[in-house]
Amino acid sequence: MNSIVILQARTTSSRLPAKVLLPVGGLPVVVLAAMRACNTGRNLVVVTSGDSSDDGLVEILQSYSLNYFRGSLENTLERVVDCLEGYDDDLIVIRLTADNVFPDGKLLDEIEEEFLNRNIPYMCCNGENSGLPYGVSVEITRLYYLREAKFRSASIYEQEHVTPYIIKKYGVTYFDKYKHLKKGVYRCTIDSLDDYLVVQSVFSKSEDAVFQTVLSLVKFLEEIQGTSIIGVPAPKLVLGAAQLGLDYGIANTSGKPSQSQCNVLIKTAISSGIKYIDTASDYGESESVIGIALQAGWKSRVEVITKLSKLKGCPDSADENIVGAYVDASIYKSLASLRLQKIEVLLMHISDQIFSRNGFVWKRLKEHLSFGLIGALGVSVQNPEELMKVLEIPEIEHIQLPFNLLDWRWDESIVKIRREKEKRKLVIHVRSVLLQGLLISSHDDHWLYANAKDPGVIRGWLQSQVNIHQRRCIADLCIAYVNAHEWIDGIVIGVDKIDQLQDNILLFGAKPMNKEELIIVHNSRPILSELTLNPSLWGGHEKRN
Repeated sequence: MNSIVILQARTTSSRLPAKVLLPVGGLPVVVLAAMRACNTGRNLVVVTSGDSSDDGLVEILQSYSLNYFRGSLENTLERVVDCLEGYDDDLIVIRLTADNVFPDGKLLDEIEEEFLNRNIPYMCCNGENSGLPYGVSVEITRLYYLREAKFRSASIYEQEHVTPYIIKKYGVTYFDKYKHLKKGVYRCTIDSLDDYLVVQSVFSKSEDAVFQTVLSLVKFLEEIQGTSIIGVPAPKLVLGAAQLGLDYGIANTSGKPSQSQCNVLIKTAISSGIKYIDTASDYGESESVIGIALQAGWKSRVEVITKLSKLKGCPDSADENIVGAYVDASIYKSLASLRLQKIEVLLMHISDQIFSRNGFVWKRLKEHLSFGLIGALGVSVQNPEELMKVLEIPEIEHIQLPFNLLDWRWDESIVKIRREKEKRKLVIHVRSVLLQGLLISSHDDHWLYANAKDPGVIRGWLQSQVNIHQRRCIADLCIAYVNAHEWIDGIVIGVDKIDQLQDNILLFGAKPMNKEELIIVHNSRPILSELTLNPSLWGGHEKRN
């Protein structure tokens, strides 16, 4: 076949290749990746930079008699294209990265055959769309398209990641031969120490690291990372962790679970494809419970969203240094409890923190963002008025708001959210989908505590909608409603028992409502007051369980 494998050993100067020198299966990662990729006799070249920081890598490649090419440090696309100077435009180029050691020659043969059969410009294999774990990553195109990309690409992102220009112009076709396996919930790349330990464990089960098939490695990976509840992940489900640190929820009768129960909950959720855990500094022991559960290879498989504390004790008149110290204390406490070196997403628990104390809180958070201690900043809002204010702040990339099928307050805000998402990076997560459990409660006392004047009418309407839309239960109805809104990126639902988690994951796998069904809900739903829709205003009656 007129094809060649390009194994990319590093990206740019900001991403050093040290991890590809670590040993796995008795070989450095880069060597194992190369040998597996050419174990059916393929031509392969390892591409790296001409920078002196890659001299050690090159010595290792030479010791194993592996072909290599050294090119531009900052422009990875240029490096790949320059490596292939002298080849015809029609050359098939298979691109791999050296931190992904699962792909083997047999898989590459299958992908190339499918690529030729479909006669397309570009194809890739990776993750859910291919039915294989994240890290079984292969891209295939022709040299002509890479040369075009080198000539046309202007952004640093396109030059660093090689194929974005091709994808943008010609589209993506996924290699889906194994999609039926539904193993996209697993992860086998090496981006962190936890990832490395998992991959090392997988290959420790193998007698021959170079010739072990991809599917056998995936089987070992599944044994290590746990079996998912369903094969297809629930991409919008966010694990709410308030219940893991507090006695939380109007219908909660069992209290917070033990650490061992939390370990099972969190690991089962991750194994089932959940990508985010939502917690807060003020959620009791929640952060420390999560930190313990994510040890030994789990933290790299999920992002933790936490919230700045409410800074109780910090005077409103405090100067900038004192306010900064309170902010720092909250951040460092979260990092220590979660056992992380960086908070991927930090939300302000209340939007007033942006504007209060002369803006000192917000200023200090932006400093931590620039230092890299925080990956993204966001805010938790309570009502549409707060949402409109924070949407005007460009540094805010993540917003969480309460939303459910009875909450009419957001109807006019959705247009603004959609417009902002078109203009910039903006992630929207919603909470209170079940209104802290109230919507599935059959107890009048719970509804009266939540200031609902006519509990029977509301529960009757909910049950009628279950029947009209042929849903399994009220929880199914509520999730199907929220899941139908494309502007929502994540749905936070808290659990404190494994059976609740299992039910929620299965409900997220159900079909969302369609547009006609949404109209039926909107035209018939009872109108609740702010006193019921906002849990912070509850308390008109004694809560009894």
